[in-house]
Amino acid sequence: MSSEPSQSSSPEPLTPARCAALLKQLFPAVFADLPKPLKLGVRADIQAKAPGQFPRDALSAFLRRHTTSTAYLVALTKAEHRFDLEGAASGEISDEHRQAAADELERRRANRRPPPRAAIDEQQRRQRAELLRDFERTTLTPANFCALKGIALDELEGLLSLARREAASSPSQRPRERRRP
Repeated sequence: MSSEPSQSSSPEPLTPARCAALLKQLFPAVFADLPKPLKLGVRADIQAKAPGQFPRDALSAFLRRHTTSTAYLVALTKAEHRFDLEGAASGEISDEHRQAAADELERRRANRRPPPRAAIDEQQRRQRAELLRDFERTTLTPANFCALKGIALDELEGLLSLARREAASSPSQRPRERRRP
């Protein structure tokens, strides 16, 4: 029995996870532990050293996922060199690639930050204005209105009062009435 991966008549598709496991087994110097910046053109090297084991689309999908992972981008910003499949230094990391990785990491950090307090306050103000508009148009009892909106009846008057004060203090925020011809 061979220790190489066997190819059956109806092979399972090579998922990115299976691709990662096989790459880790074949090339542990660059795929076993923390990500290392890969040399440019590594896909061709993998295909040459493991012919027929990685369908082009599966390997491309894996490499896309791998090289856009946060851990890989961090490695790209900190390492001095790229690495070949044996783990040997294989070329410098260009300033352009290092900066692109740093920019992407910053974009991801910014997306994780909570919205500024002003944005939250504005959203809450809009929700109160919508509540006031809906309450002024409804034919429901206050209790039924509160049940529909998911707010406590004892909170309703305070929210409406605040919404009225906000509407009065910023007339430009009020919806315009339609003129009739």
